[in-house]
Amino acid sequence: QVTLVESGGGSVQSGGSLRLSCVASGYGYTPNKYCMGWFRQNPGKDSEGVAVIASDGSTEDADSVKGRFTISQDHDKNTLYLQMNKLEPQTTAKYYCAAARSHPEDPISLACPLDIPANMDYWGEGTLVTVSA
Repeated sequence: QVTLVESGGGSVQSGGSLRLSCVASGYGYTPNKYCMGWFRQNPGKDSEGVAVIASDGSTEDADSVKGRFTISQDHDKNTLYLQMNKLEPQTTAKYYCAAARSHPEDPISLACPLDIPANMDYWGEGTLVTVSA
């Protein structure tokens, strides 16, 4: 069982920045056995993939955040990050950290496809990001 705890959400004005963090823990959790990702959701809407990172460090970002958001991971701290710059009101959502069991040699498209949130095995409780105009 893996536990994911997000932090770093808040309210900012358009153009501002936030950095989300997600600490992973649990018996047997080791970073090289999981693909990690950030997803977001608004009430009444489907979950949307934001960015994912495989255990080898390869990443995939949603087109809507390319050039503005950066996903990264510190294996020593078991922590996943999402640096969000140039925030826009439409990025307001609850952001969730998620983990998928994977083989270190799995390509990211197989380990944790960005467009299939149901592929993820573990989820955090989420952290709310609100961007005002």
